[in-house]
Parts: sequence; C-alpha cells; structure tokens
Amino acid sequence: MKVFVKRIYEPVTKSDGCRILVDRLWPRGISKESAKLDFWLPDIGPSTALRQWFNHDPARWAEFQCRYHAELKEKTLLLASITAQAKTGPVTLLYSAKDEQHNQAVALRIFLLKHKHADR
Repeated sequence: MKVFVKRIYEPVTKSDGCRILVDRLWPRGISKESAKLDFWLPDIGPSTALRQWFNHDPARWAEFQCRYHAELKEKTLLLASITAQAKTGPVTLLYSAKDEQHNQAVALRIFLLKHKHADR
C-alpha cells in the first residue's frame, strides 16, 4: 500500500496519485480549484477537542497519536474509503500544518500501515 503525506501548499505532482485532504478545517489561502483534490474527508481528522488539546505541540505527539488512533478505530467507513483508493494506486494524505513530522496526516498514515486496512 503506497500512502504518502504532503503539505497541501506543495506543488501537485503526478506521483501524488489520489489526493485526499485529511484536515477537519479547510486550509487557509488555498482555493478549492488550486487544491486539486480527489476527496476531502474532514471527519477523518481528529476531533476538535483533540486537535485543540494537541495544538501541534511535539511534546504531546506520542499521546496525541494514542488518542487519535483510538478515534480512528471508530471511523471504519472513512478508513475503508482511503484503503480502497490505495488498492488502485498511490494515495497522498494532505494536511496544512507547518510541522511536517507531527500532524494528523502522519499519524493517520502510521495507523493505516500498522493496521493494514488495505488487506481487509
């Protein structure tokens, strides 16, 4: 399963494959046309309470992942939609956070690969 992560502000490339925005909120400064999305799945993002608690604090990263992964276990239909796309080609999970290592797209990719939803 080829699942990548990328900031939505980076240029679109053919290697992106299916482009899925996984932010709960629409990114600032990006028009829907320039985003060149295949899908926007706002409900796959962390809950508002979790997002606000995390606040992109690297010191909370490990706990954020645990809490977010617990939330993801309840989102089987959304996870299935991503893995269905991943079965047909590359998928790029798009996010808007400035921190490229500590964000929900990275945590979501880890979850998908760990739980191998594409094999179900």
